[in-house]
Amino acid sequence: MDALISEREVGRSRRASGGEAMRRAGPREIEAALTAGRTQLLGLFDGFRHALGPDGLRIAQASAVNLPLWELGHTGWFEEFWLSRNPDRAMGSAADPLAPRAPSVLAQADAFYDSSNVAHATRWRLDLPDPAATTAYLAAVREATLALLRASGDSDDDLYFFRLVLFHEDMHREAWHFMAQGLGIDLGPAMRRPSTDATRTPHGPGALRVAAGRRRIGVDGPGFAFDNELGAHDVDVPAFAIDPGPVTWAAFLPFVEAGGYADRALWTPQGDEWLRGTGATQPLHLRRAAAGWERSQFGRWVALDRAAPAMQLTAHEAEAWCRWAGRRLPTESEWETAAGHDGFEWGDVWEWTSSPFAPYPGFMPHPYRDYSQPWFDGRRVLRGGSFATAPHLRHARYRNFFPAGRNDVFAGFRSCAAP
Repeated sequence: MDALISEREVGRSRRASGGEAMRRAGPREIEAALTAGRTQLLGLFDGFRHALGPDGLRIAQASAVNLPLWELGHTGWFEEFWLSRNPDRAMGSAADPLAPRAPSVLAQADAFYDSSNVAHATRWRLDLPDPAATTAYLAAVREATLALLRASGDSDDDLYFFRLVLFHEDMHREAWHFMAQGLGIDLGPAMRRPSTDATRTPHGPGALRVAAGRRRIGVDGPGFAFDNELGAHDVDVPAFAIDPGPVTWAAFLPFVEAGGYADRALWTPQGDEWLRGTGATQPLHLRRAAAGWERSQFGRWVALDRAAPAMQLTAHEAEAWCRWAGRRLPTESEWETAAGHDGFEWGDVWEWTSSPFAPYPGFMPHPYRDYSQPWFDGRRVLRGGSFATAPHLRHARYRNFFPAGRNDVFAGFRSCAAP
């Protein structure tokens, strides 16, 4: 039975997290989060070293990953560049990104780790500091960061770069989970893992029906915001019906078993191009075994949990399923509107939308110029967050974005009733 729902504050669903609180957190809360995050980061790095061996840290070059050793050093460099080396750090989003920087505590740090100027392909050829030197660099940077934080004011401008550094490191830890899944390795106890039948919150049957209305989309008000979230604006959202949770494997597998990957009529031109280029006949990391479908999870084949959200799907696969099922993907405005209602469950997988990643009205890039502006190029918006996302990074207005053909991300989707 459908549920008619009325608008409430975005983020009040049962999957809502501490994302809003951390965006307004003061110095003490930020310090605690930085410390916990760094413990996990180093634990994940130890997992890479254990799984791959000393020489294994130089993994094969691929466009969607970085060397673990490079990525570890980059997190320290980013923190140092925007905090202890940044003369404008107290100016918040008004800081001049080109202001001359103080020297790094690590010789050649900019030449190693500046992602804006060190091309991805060249990172495999760098003579990087070894793990011991890299972790020592991170420790020295963090000591300086905490000294600044303890002396900082508590305004949003004062804390802008501390919050940015926290969220940046959160993103890289999640990227390491993507990488571990792609490499087929387990990084040990520091990893976040998918929900199980015992820990997953089931969503109710039927659709959530949202009445038509004029909705406020985007972020305004106090606290931290990423530049692409700002420019809050009113959008007329027609009435729609949306799944209360992401599409599960139980719902997705019939499409696979019915030959959906071979039926070109179900695929968009871009999806058909992806299909022909990859030769995919089923979702990534799935296989049929004698006992049924199995999924490779961090290098171990396990029985597929059919009640779990389908994940590591491209937007093309999501759209093909929708066409097969007589459904459609939500727009990001619909997703954000529905996320403010009871019964809307999110947080196990990133969720593809039909919306291209584009600037909101009046967009102004923040000092970290490469965060949003270069990627307004047809990438697709994803909303929500995955099991590997730090809880305080999850926010109902957060706009993630990836090319529609990426399937290394822990991404799934939910659907809306077609017109």
